[in-house]
Amino acid sequence: MGRSVAAMLTLVAVALVTSPLIVAAHEVRRDTRSEATAASGARTVASTGAAGTSAMAAAPMGAVRDSSVLVAALQQLAAASGASVSVTVVELGGSDPLSWSLDGGAVFSAASTYKLVALMMEAQNIASGNTDPNGLVCYQDSDYEAGWFDDYAPGVCLTRNELASRAAQQSDNTAGHMLVRDLGGSDALNAWAASVGTTDSAFFDVNTTTAADLAVLWTAEASGRLGGASAQAWLYPLLTGTTTEAGVPAGVAAGTTVVHKTGAGAIEAAENDAALVTTGPNGAYVLVVMTDGLGGAAGWELIAGMSAAVWQIESSRPA
Repeated sequence: MGRSVAAMLTLVAVALVTSPLIVAAHEVRRDTRSEATAASGARTVASTGAAGTSAMAAAPMGAVRDSSVLVAALQQLAAASGASVSVTVVELGGSDPLSWSLDGGAVFSAASTYKLVALMMEAQNIASGNTDPNGLVCYQDSDYEAGWFDDYAPGVCLTRNELASRAAQQSDNTAGHMLVRDLGGSDALNAWAASVGTTDSAFFDVNTTTAADLAVLWTAEASGRLGGASAQAWLYPLLTGTTTEAGVPAGVAAGTTVVHKTGAGAIEAAENDAALVTTGPNGAYVLVVMTDGLGGAAGWELIAGMSAAVWQIESSRPA
């Protein structure tokens, strides 16, 4: 891509100036699809996809904040990158919180974001007392996939806490496989995700998902519906300060807490980041960015630019 985050923010500034030109492209109507909106109390205002631009509301109509500014900024960033991009944002705090997306229903490679689902499911099981975080899970040859750690061998057992740390902090692939197996396999993982509200995902085996589905999961987690404070106390530290902080965390102000799970696929040239920004300028918000077609540093710079654009808008909205 060859653009720094600073260069991307220049594009954002241009979009902020020119955005009134696209306001007429947005309309407001009711929608019953948005599980994330229903859980957070946010109105879904803008959704842009391949078929065009539409807008939805999942709460009584009132004075509608204009989402075209942010949509224009993200559209410009996506177009300049040349990549396929999908973004979903759910505001969880502040006045008149919104939920909107840029092609949020498009299906992308989930890459390692399937580990987020496994970690959330594990956190709920631990919080409910059904699973011992110090219980051992023993390696099997079928678990292996090259990754961060190479100390796996028959007879090696790790606690669920240790596996979770490896899967979350370093996104280790074998640890992720062991967690999924311990949870009952991909069928159990997907059944659990569907019970939370995902509709277009096939995690782990097929391993595809959407920005909207990952946002549904994060919104449910943040609202306390997946084990409450006990689950969050186990999960959030695992997903903070990870070895890959070049995506959403790179686009927010210093000192901001971002709880997130990245995913990268070398074959697909995909970089994804599914994040909960717990200390946004006007309350917490969920941001999921999925990309395809860049790969490596260029993909992370694009996600950081998208994150910076969202942060800029969040900083300027009513508290």
